Amino acid sequence: MTRTNQNHPQPKPGILEIAAYVPGKSGAKGSKVHKLSSNESPIGASPKALEAYSAAANTLELYPDGSAAVLRSAIANRFGLLAENIVCGAGSDELLQLLAHAYLGQGDEAIYSQYGFLVYPIAIQSNGATAVVAPEKDYLADVDAILSCVTERTRMVFIANPNNPTGRYLPFSEVKRLHAGLPSSVLLVLDAAYAEYVRRNDYEAGIELVATSGNVVMTRTFSKIHGLAALRLGWAYCPAHVADVLNRVRGPFNISAPAIAAGAAAIADQDFVERAIAHNEEWLPWVTAEIAALGLEVTPSCGNFVLVHFPADTKQNAHAADIWLQERGFVVRRMDAYGLPGALRISIGTEEANRGLVATLKAFLS
Repeated sequence: MTRTNQNHPQPKPGILEIAAYVPGKSGAKGSKVHKLSSNESPIGASPKALEAYSAAANTLELYPDGSAAVLRSAIANRFGLLAENIVCGAGSDELLQLLAHAYLGQGDEAIYSQYGFLVYPIAIQSNGATAVVAPEKDYLADVDAILSCVTERTRMVFIANPNNPTGRYLPFSEVKRLHAGLPSSVLLVLDAAYAEYVRRNDYEAGIELVATSGNVVMTRTFSKIHGLAALRLGWAYCPAHVADVLNRVRGPFNISAPAIAAGAAAIADQDFVERAIAHNEEWLPWVTAEIAALGLEVTPSCGNFVLVHFPADTKQNAHAADIWLQERGFVVRRMDAYGLPGALRISIGTEEANRGLVATLKAFLS
C-alpha cells in the first residue's frame, strides 16, 4: 500500500490492509427486537453469577487480583486441570491476540481455514505475519488442505472447533491427525468457544492434546454457554511454557474483579449450564428442520446458531431476507465478510424468537 499522507503518525506496515471486524447488529432501540446476530445466550446468565457480580460492586476502588486465582481455580476444579496452566483474558479474543503477539512477526505465516473466525486474520496481520487461508470442503476445515499450506515460515494454525460461522466440527481423530502432521515448532490453537454445545462421542475440545503436547493451546469463552458476553471473559489452557509467555505479555490487570467473581460462580453452576444446553438441544434441531422445510439449505450445526443459504434470486436472496427480517424485528448476521454473500447466520433464541423467525421467513418466501 502506498502511503499518500505523511502529515500524521503512520501505523506499522500491513495494519491498513486489515479489514476491521464488524460485530453483529443490535437493532433499533425502543422497539421489540429479537437479536439473533451474535450467538448470545437466549436464557441469560446464571443467577449465581449475577449475584457474585453484584457483590463485587462493593469493592470497585480496589484493583483486581492480577492472577485471577479464584477464577483459574474454579476452572481447574470444573475440568480437572492444572490451574497454573490456565491463563484468563478479556474474552478469548484477547487470548488469540496475545498468542499472535507473542509468537508471530514479520516473515512468519499462520494458517486458518476458509470460513474461520475473522479475528484470526486480524490477529495474524496486526503482528506483521502473513495470513494463509486453507480451503474447506462442504464448509468444514480440511486437514489435508491445512497441512499442504505448511511451510518453513509457518508458526501457528488456528482452528475453531466447532467453527463459527458454519457450525461444523472436526472429530477428535482429525484434530489429532492435524496435530501429528505439524512440526513441533508450530503452535496449534484450538478455539473451542462453542465446545459445551457439542454432544458427539467423537468430539474433544482440546484438553487431552494440551495435556500431552508442547505445541497446543485451547481457548474457551464465558460469552456463549455462560451468558457473560458483556463482561468479556475467556480462558486458555496451555503447556506451562506457553502460559509463562502469555503471562509475560498480558496486561497486569486484564480481567476486572466483577468478571472474575461472576466467571468463578458461572463455571461452578453446572445446573445452569445444563439448562442452557437443554434449550439448545431442543431448539437447534427445530429451527434447522423448520427452515429446511421452507426450501432453504441449512448447514448442519453443532453450535448455538445455523448458517442458512438463500437462492441468488434478486427477490429472495440473503440481502433481501436480511432487510425483511430487520424490518420485522429480527436481527441476524450477514456473511458477506466471510465470503458467503448468499448466507445468513442466525442464532438460536428464545422460543418466541425462534417461532417468530420461522414464521417471518415463511412470509418472506411466500
